[in-house]
Amino acid sequence: MAKGIYHAPWEKSFDRVLTPLEAFIHRQTTSGALLMICAVVALVLANSPVQESYDKLMHKPISIGFSTATFSLSIHHWINELLMALFFMIIGLELKRELLVGELSSPKQALLPIMAAIGGMVVPALAYWVLNPSGHAANGWGIPMATDIAFAIGALSLMGGRVPKSLLTFLIALAIVDDLGAVAVIALFYTDALNYTALAYVGLLTAVLVSFNLGGIRHGLPYSMVGLLLWAAMLASGIHATIAGIIIAFSIPIRPKFDPALFIDKVRDLTVKMERSISDNPDIIHNNRFRSLVNSLGDGVHLVQAPAQRAEHGFHLPVAYLVIPVFALANAGIPIDFDDFAGYLAHPISLGVLAGLLVGKPLGIAGFTWVTVKLGWAELPEGLTMRHVVGVGLLGGIGFTMSIFIADLGFVDYPQDLLLAKTGIIAASALAGLGGCAVLLMGGDKATDV
Repeated sequence: MAKGIYHAPWEKSFDRVLTPLEAFIHRQTTSGALLMICAVVALVLANSPVQESYDKLMHKPISIGFSTATFSLSIHHWINELLMALFFMIIGLELKRELLVGELSSPKQALLPIMAAIGGMVVPALAYWVLNPSGHAANGWGIPMATDIAFAIGALSLMGGRVPKSLLTFLIALAIVDDLGAVAVIALFYTDALNYTALAYVGLLTAVLVSFNLGGIRHGLPYSMVGLLLWAAMLASGIHATIAGIIIAFSIPIRPKFDPALFIDKVRDLTVKMERSISDNPDIIHNNRFRSLVNSLGDGVHLVQAPAQRAEHGFHLPVAYLVIPVFALANAGIPIDFDDFAGYLAHPISLGVLAGLLVGKPLGIAGFTWVTVKLGWAELPEGLTMRHVVGVGLLGGIGFTMSIFIADLGFVDYPQDLLLAKTGIIAASALAGLGGCAVLLMGGDKATDV
C-alpha cells in the first residue's frame, strides 16, 4: 500500500473495472457509435411487428403544468422540443467558447472554416432546391445544410493518427459555424405564426438572463430557473423552443472568478495553513480547521473555472449519451418499403437530400476553401491538403441529427414527404461517412500544393 493512501478491500478491483469503462465513455467515438446503434434499433423497431406499438408510444401525450398553464405534448415532441434544447445549449456553449477563446476568436484563423461552412450550407441548399423548386417539397431546402457533429467527429476520430490533428480542429470549427447557420435557418424560416405576447416574455426573460451575467451571478440555479421559463415562453411564441438553449448558453458567464495566478497563490497559502493545522491536530475527523481549509480549496477549484466551462463539461455526457441517442430512437424509425426502396430514393425529395449531402456538401466545403486560399484570404492549416478538405467535406454530409430535426419541422404536415426525406438522410449519411473515410485514408499525408 502506498504511504498515506487507504484502499478498501474491493477498491482496487473495482477501479480496475471502472477505469477502462470511464475511458470508453469519454471517447468521442463512443458517442457516435451509441448514436449509430440507436438509429439501427429505431429502424428495426419501425420495420418489425412492434411498429404499431412503437408509433403509439412516440405519440402518447404527456401533460406537465397546473391549472390553465399546462403543456400537453407527445413523447416525440417532448424529446424534440425539450431534450433537444439541451443539445442546442451545448452547441451554444461550444460556439461561445470558440468565438471568444478558440479557433474562431482570431479573424484570420476563423475565416477559412467560416468560408468552408458557408459553402457547405449554400451549395447543398441550392442542390436540393434545383430538384424541388416549388410546392411544399421546397420546404426541405434546409435539410442538407446541417452536419451531425457527433457522427462526423466520431468518424474522423476512428482514423486516429492516420490524419493530421489539425484536420480535427478544422472540422470542429467548421461544424460549429455550420450549427450556427442551422440554428439561424430554424429561427428564421421554420417558424410558425408568431405569438407576440409570448415573444414579449421571451424578450423580458432574455433581459433577465443578461442582467444575471452583467451582475456577476455565477450560480447555475438562477440560469436554470429562468431558462425553463424562457423555454416555455419560446414554445408558446411560435419560434422553435430549442432556440432557448442557444440564448441560455450565451448568457452564462465565460470569465472565471479567479484568474490562474491568483488561484495558484491561494492554493499555496491554503497548503501552508493545512500543513500547520494537521500538525496541530492530525485527527482529521475532529479537525474543523482542516476541514474548513479543504472546503475553501474546493471553492477555489470551482471559482477558477468559468461557469460556461462548468456547464459545458457537466452537460456534455448527458447530451452525448442520453439526449442524442433518445432523439435517434424517436426520429430514425422509418418504415421502409424494401420492394420499392429504389423508387423512394429516386423521388425528388429523397434525391434532393442525397444530392445536397453527398454532392453539395463536399463541393461547397472544398470549393469555398479552395477559392479562399487561392485569393490569399487564408492559408490551409499546417499539414492539410485539399484531399483532407474534400474528405472532411464528405464527412460534413453526415447530416443525421440536425437534418432529421429540420425535416420534422419542414414536413410536419406531410408524413409521406417526411418519410422520403428521412430515407434520403439515412442513405446519404451512411454513404457520406464511408466516402469521407475512404478519401482521407487514400494515399499519404504528405502536403501538396492547393
